[in-house]
Amino acid sequence: MKKTIIAVTTAALVSSLAVTSADAASYRVKSGDTLSGIAYKYDTSVSKLKSWNDLTSDMIYVNQVLEVSGTTSSSAKTYTVQSGDYLSKIGQKFDVYVAELKEWNNLSSDVIHPGQVLKVSASGDTTTQPKPAMNGSTYTVQSGDTLSHIAARYDVSISQIKSWNGLKSDTIYVGQKLSMGGTTSDGGDSSQTSNVVDVAKKYIGTPYKWGGTTPSGFDCSGFIYYVFNQAGTSISRTNTEGYYSKSTAVSNPKPGDLVFFKNTYKSGISHMGIYVGNGEFVHASDSGVVVSKLNNTYWSPRFAGYRTF
Repeated sequence: MKKTIIAVTTAALVSSLAVTSADAASYRVKSGDTLSGIAYKYDTSVSKLKSWNDLTSDMIYVNQVLEVSGTTSSSAKTYTVQSGDYLSKIGQKFDVYVAELKEWNNLSSDVIHPGQVLKVSASGDTTTQPKPAMNGSTYTVQSGDTLSHIAARYDVSISQIKSWNGLKSDTIYVGQKLSMGGTTSDGGDSSQTSNVVDVAKKYIGTPYKWGGTTPSGFDCSGFIYYVFNQAGTSISRTNTEGYYSKSTAVSNPKPGDLVFFKNTYKSGISHMGIYVGNGEFVHASDSGVVVSKLNNTYWSPRFAGYRTF
């Protein structure tokens, strides 16, 4: 009886105001597939795939049919704030940005209270809008803008915007022009770097292995070593700090350039991956080779810059 009451209560927290919805697209799992690989293929996230398919783990099996897009509705989904909730926690739960939650709910601050009903999806047309152009473009700050809002719009991290514009704090002002891609130098040769990305994507789903340098298992620097050598760029095996010192900084990255992070499992430069474009990078995480977003709440504050060999 208690389970029934809990289930009903939980279901009542998230409600759809839509009357009609469109059928979701589906995908049949093939040998070698992983959730992260399927998520990348359909430009979505692992958390959304698990939500749409009621999965409690990352385990999938051959011939399993998965929904790979959510149903579209004419109205927004809502969530009732619970004690202990805060915007970033709700954003992570529904895989949306804090800036989006504030925009959809006309919030001028991060303050919310229990019992408050929040929209957790956009109303109306859910067609994906093209992201603004990067490559050194500029953005003029508007009234109500925040760095997190602008970062979400351009699919970049707050630390990137601060780096490109020499900002020491998150304070910005109306009319300020912000560089949204950096202009000081370009990444590596486009033909070489695109080949690096093609090779790297082949190994999405490969398990993590400390010190690993082969498709049986990679660590983050071992993944870089293997991929670049397979792509025709001969590099020696070293660690993340070693690759950082052997590479050159770039502020206008191209797919195939390196992305570095600091203060993950140790202080200083401690993790790296390969930039694939659109604010995403492929890397050997502790859960295996995956594609992640640079403006992810974990990676964004640890971003240490782009570099190229």
